[in-house]
Amino acid sequence: MEIKKNEEYIVNIIDNGFEGEGIAQINNFIIFIKGAIKGEKVRILILKVNSSYAFGKILEIIKKSEYRCEEDCNSYKRCGGCDLRHIKYENTLEIKRNLVQNLVNKTLTNEIKVNNTIGMEKPFNYRNKAQYPVGLNKEGEPIFGVFANRTHDIINTNNCKIQTKISEEIAQYIITFIKENNIQVYNEKNNKGVFRHIIVKVGIRTNQVMCILVVNEENIKDENKLIKGLKEEFTEIKTIVKNINNKNTNVILGNKNIILYGDGYIEDKLGDYTFKISTMSFYQINPIQTEKLYSLAIKKAELTGNETILDLYCGIGTIGIFASKHVKQVYGIEIIPQAIEDAKENAKINNIKNAEFMVGDVESTLSKLINKRKIIPEIVFVDPPRKGLDNTTIQNLLKVEPKKIIYISCNPATLVRDLKIFEEKYEIKEITPVDMFPWTKHCEVVTVLNLKQSTEI
Repeated sequence: MEIKKNEEYIVNIIDNGFEGEGIAQINNFIIFIKGAIKGEKVRILILKVNSSYAFGKILEIIKKSEYRCEEDCNSYKRCGGCDLRHIKYENTLEIKRNLVQNLVNKTLTNEIKVNNTIGMEKPFNYRNKAQYPVGLNKEGEPIFGVFANRTHDIINTNNCKIQTKISEEIAQYIITFIKENNIQVYNEKNNKGVFRHIIVKVGIRTNQVMCILVVNEENIKDENKLIKGLKEEFTEIKTIVKNINNKNTNVILGNKNIILYGDGYIEDKLGDYTFKISTMSFYQINPIQTEKLYSLAIKKAELTGNETILDLYCGIGTIGIFASKHVKQVYGIEIIPQAIEDAKENAKINNIKNAEFMVGDVESTLSKLINKRKIIPEIVFVDPPRKGLDNTTIQNLLKVEPKKIIYISCNPATLVRDLKIFEEKYEIKEITPVDMFPWTKHCEVVTVLNLKQSTEI
């Protein structure tokens, strides 16, 4: 049977894919259907046909999955932030485990059963950073919200289930102020206007709030009036920063920051430690799950107190600082200078004496650490970006043979690609997904690699 565009078909959903989409087959021809759940029977319309697969959309759900739930967000289908809002939370955890398991089965030589996904007790309002684009609606009125999926059309969001409520309230206050004082918002077509983005960072444990006004011009009309109003309306705000971004770019933040109120940073707590969060620094989006993630990683490292450890892609030093009291020495490497400044400051704040943080790309800096400074770690923590580890770093680790590698990954596909190379010398001991981003397709994974015992006589 030839699958044709704009034709209707009735199909059974046999699985869910990497982005939570349903998967069906007609005569071994794969069809991806957004919003469908494994076990359902649906009538679909074919939207696009490629050589070996097609995309369809649901016209009717003939047989509904027991895991389908009522949608509780009016904009989720358009915004693209939550891919799995239509599925009961417990089942989203199983989908993520299966996603990782399928990749493991296809890629690794040795069989390993992936552990159950570690979920969140209350998977709502967990994001500690909101980034709202500012623009005009069809009536020409200023709005904030999120970009519609694969577009730059702004959807006005109300009561987002994964953002903190105060983020939305602050953004709404600013938009109202913009309207009442006739302040221009940014137009990305002609690079004119003032307000581009509103960013709100929240210390979940400390209740401290940072408000960042991303603007195209340095002068904001009635700026002092706005700052005064924000301070009076939201006593949680500890600092307000103006970020200047006058480039025609999709990058949200510019390089220049002007502190308008406070000292330019907030603090939050992870476990027993306090972390300083500045305008430009990276901090995990979901600190509640981050505590679980790091606690798991450190537990599985089985530290004795005598080890030298590496924290590669260390960011603001979170993992290294978490591990510091369990080891002899920590070395952290990160390419972003601001992050390393924050890491050093965080070590001071927490009175950590046995951690050294270095600016540089992991590929070359790790080589220098091993070859010039002769630092040989017993344990290595890696938490790379989505592209995974580069080959030089992998080869350096294989060369020095740490007895254990704890690989934290935000991309299961590049994780298993790298694990395949490590399999020669390392036993893949344990793989555990952690749900850092409930209701989305994204999945964090903690993998434990143990150095194999030498068989040479």
